[in-house]
Amino acid sequence: MSIVDRLREHVEENQQGMLYDLVFALVWVAFVDALFRFVFPPSYPEWAFYLFMLAGIPAYFGFFWSLKMAKAQQQE
Repeated sequence: MSIVDRLREHVEENQQGMLYDLVFALVWVAFVDALFRFVFPPSYPEWAFYLFMLAGIPAYFGFFWSLKMAKAQQQE
């Protein structure tokens, strides 16, 4: 099995999850960008911007963990 076949198979198996990941990433980056363009003063430290971008990682896992927990509670 070639690497292209494996990649195609992986994308077919995880298509919906990959779409959710992409949408979350785009929304998070747009949110942080808007926050630093319109809410914070223009003299903000650059490290704060990158810190907010990095905060997207725990936000991602927290969001999908809470979504999983909510779905589990609904099924009970």
